[in-house]
Amino acid sequence: MEYCDLAAIEALLRRHGFHFSKSMGQNFLIDASIPAAIAEASGAGEDNAVLEIGPGIGALSHELCARAGKVVAVELDRALPPILAETMANYDNFEVVSADILKTDLPALVREKFAPLTPVVCANLPYNITTPALTALIESKCFESITVLVQKEVAERLCAAPGTAAYGAFSVYMQYHTAPQLLFEVDRECFRPQPKVTSAVLRAELRREPPVAVEDEKFFFRVVYAAFALRRKTLVNSLMTGFGSQLSKEQLAEAVVSAGLEPTVRGEKLGLEEFARLARALAARLPS
Repeated sequence: MEYCDLAAIEALLRRHGFHFSKSMGQNFLIDASIPAAIAEASGAGEDNAVLEIGPGIGALSHELCARAGKVVAVELDRALPPILAETMANYDNFEVVSADILKTDLPALVREKFAPLTPVVCANLPYNITTPALTALIESKCFESITVLVQKEVAERLCAAPGTAAYGAFSVYMQYHTAPQLLFEVDRECFRPQPKVTSAVLRAELRREPPVAVEDEKFFFRVVYAAFALRRKTLVNSLMTGFGSQLSKEQLAEAVVSAGLEPTVRGEKLGLEEFARLARALAARLPS
């Protein structure tokens, strides 16, 4: 069948009695050029095993299987594997795992299904799980790259520079662990049902080494999230939310200045290097 032909998709779904689930964030691509472009952007080749999340009826899966050594698709909706068994029947390098990606032991899945190929991620990611899914994929430390279709607003936030309106704590998290790039936009008309937002393809290469020296990553991100807790306030006031029980406002101000920052600066102005210096300054002042 034509994987992105609307009439063919509707006939297929009727035959299987399938109904779209808003709670699962299901939006199927109906423009054939988009899954081809996403798969190409992923860089997946014969030496790669691809983790796909939410394969739908297989539009992107089809393009990935034509390029990669293997594709393992994790699908939560138990109504879809029978449809995928039909649409992906011609591909012996495709496998569906019925599971919730947020509850999946990713290192175990990779050990079981991906060896000896190099694991990468490529997915039309359900928009309602974007942040936790990206966090799980990064923290698994299993993948060389992540290429995902997400809300344009989210992609912009993950790639945002310090001092911009889109920049936030998760921007810092993403840029510390990966080198994210917004590759291209995807219009709402390319989906059924149509989402209410414009989408974009994000590609993120996982960093082999962090871009800044950090002594304690957990503490570093404690500082980052505290810095954004009161976005409209100064950094010192915002840090009070996370460190006020351990350090006085005067001590926090001293730490900010000793990190080479202006006492009135806001957290949204800080880049990775500034956050690393601030974390060191705060750690040095905490009671032992």
